[in-house]
Amino acid sequence: MRVKLTVGGVIVGLLLFLGIPLPIFAPADPRLWQTYPRNQGPSAAHWLGTTGLGQDTFWLLCWSVHNSLLLGVTVAACATIIGVALGLLAGYRGGLVDRVLSLLMDALIVIPSLLLLILLSSLTKGQSSLLAIGAILITFNWPFPARQIRSIALSMRERDFVHLAWFSGESVARILWRQMVPYLYRWAIANFINTILVVVAVEASLAFLGLSNDNVPTLGTMIYWALKHQALFAGRWWWVLPPITAIILTFVGFFLLSNAIVDRAEKTPGVAR
Repeated sequence: MRVKLTVGGVIVGLLLFLGIPLPIFAPADPRLWQTYPRNQGPSAAHWLGTTGLGQDTFWLLCWSVHNSLLLGVTVAACATIIGVALGLLAGYRGGLVDRVLSLLMDALIVIPSLLLLILLSSLTKGQSSLLAIGAILITFNWPFPARQIRSIALSMRERDFVHLAWFSGESVARILWRQMVPYLYRWAIANFINTILVVVAVEASLAFLGLSNDNVPTLGTMIYWALKHQALFAGRWWWVLPPITAIILTFVGFFLLSNAIVDRAEKTPGVAR
């Protein structure tokens, strides 16, 4: 578990370093085309060379990591918070509230979000904003944690400490926050991390198909432009390999962190699993 946590933490820390502080220090806006000579190999001036569009590959990679992680973290945070809150509410209150929320969860779970994203991108001719994509991903990702949290809350509401809090006159919100959430936070963190991976994968898939906004640099759109300009066949590995490596590192790093958190939760008495 310690090895997973260490390796995962180092990888995620590297990605966060690339995506958060470094873009600020870019000497020029890497999103603009024809800023530098095209198709230059790695050198002291351009660590990862330049693209066929005249962009510095390293600084473009930093911006792409920034946008991909920003989308993933935002969607994962919103989906996890909504899912945990509504799942706890449905499981604790039961009755009509539970039936309505469960029906909503089941309805959203069976609808394929990727198809809706492809439809949206087709209607907008591949110019969907990250905000629109994020809103759809939040809508279709919160029911998964909510469904699982609901089943946990159904059993937790019968425990003595919850009954004691209710007889003491605590409000529903206070009972959910103070009595139940502490038993679920490690699970919520693991779900948050897994959702980041789902979002990064979906956005990269849309971009690969040319259905994402290709004007916004993400890891997916970076691969899209590299393949569109035949970078792989021309041997310009410095354009296509960095975003692919970044995606792989994203999955490996966050997966190791998630596994380490789940393993620790399983070894901790009293933590819901």
